[in-house]
Amino acid sequence: MPAVAQSPDPWIDNNRRIYALNDFFDRLIIRPVATTYRSLLPRFARQGVGNFFSNVDEINVFVNDLLQFKLGHAVSDTGRFVLNSTVGLGGFLDIASSVGLDKNEEDFGQTLAFWGVGAGPYLVLPVFGASNVRDTFGLVLDTVFNPIQYYRESALRYPLLLLEELDTRAAYLALDDLVVGDRYLFIREAYVQRRNFLVKDGVVEDEFGAF
Repeated sequence: MPAVAQSPDPWIDNNRRIYALNDFFDRLIIRPVATTYRSLLPRFARQGVGNFFSNVDEINVFVNDLLQFKLGHAVSDTGRFVLNSTVGLGGFLDIASSVGLDKNEEDFGQTLAFWGVGAGPYLVLPVFGASNVRDTFGLVLDTVFNPIQYYRESALRYPLLLLEELDTRAAYLALDDLVVGDRYLFIREAYVQRRNFLVKDGVVEDEFGAF
């Protein structure tokens, strides 16, 4: 029996074509480079790079905290940014987590959902991959609020943006072997479930709660 999508996928034929193109370039270039990056860079160095970009992302998270009226999270995320940017040497060390200031995950896709915007059909974007109509608009806003975009020196800005994407891809290498069956369907459903989880702040509806 074919898998039933948890999100409407009326553009499945076009989505599959874009997915295939993304997958081709991932296997040809991106995955090998990410594998080399992971092999050459010690784990503590990769962790530092990941921490740095996570700290940069705190600005975006803070804005979305405010837009969703999560004032407690806004205070916590401000504390994380200040602590990690100073004591944490510009964000390379995650000091905040060690003192109980855990990172929150908020973006403009979640904020649009908070304000009642529906997810819309599933959508595969060139380069960026799995998304939906709402999260695509959210991605544009997330990009606008990424401070790295505003570095004046392009010689620094573009390498940082590339390093951010490379580090993210390297972090997901361990998940590649978990994808089974139809890779397109697997990734689609994993994406939909993950976004629903984030939008609902981890609140899982128990379909059998009435029994």
